[in-house]
Amino acid sequence: MALLRQFYADVRQHHEIGPIFNAQIENWPKHLEKIGDFWSAVTGGPQGYAGPMPQRHFPLGLEEKHFEAWLDLWRRNCRIHLAPSEANEMIRFAEGIGVRLRGLIAQERAAKGK
Repeated sequence: MALLRQFYADVRQHHEIGPIFNAQIENWPKHLEKIGDFWSAVTGGPQGYAGPMPQRHFPLGLEEKHFEAWLDLWRRNCRIHLAPSEANEMIRFAEGIGVRLRGLIAQERAAKGK
């Protein structure tokens, strides 16, 4: 959880993505708990996350620069807080999620004619 707390503290302060997150999230402790459940499920732990993660991102107007900023902060925090093999695994998970999310957002935009 230390990884997530520090990562999202960095996200909240980031000039590109901070305003997006800060406008959407009213209760950061609750959000961190939900994100902790998400990452637990992704990494094979308890399946406490239930939610439409991709769809929550559709209306945010995310662009490639937002994904790159998020992933850059994620990579840095993983390398600081985790052993190298764990950091690399978490980075691979995040990169894969990013690829899928980009694709889903592109499909959503195409369907809406944007």
